[in-house]
Amino acid sequence: MAEKNLKITLTKSTIGAIPKQKATIEALGLHKVGQSVEKKNNDATKGMLQQVRHLVKVEEI
Repeated sequence: MAEKNLKITLTKSTIGAIPKQKATIEALGLHKVGQSVEKKNNDATKGMLQQVRHLVKVEEI
């Protein structure tokens, strides 16, 4: 069974975020508000999203 992908969209700015959260957003490949990326739905990605869940919107595709 193939893993599903996640569409991750940056919905809020990282201006007030702590440096660890800014680094996580950058590691996900997000730079601008409204930008979206597709990532595999695995434990590593889920852990990253848990840290910045207030800044992003996640959809399963």
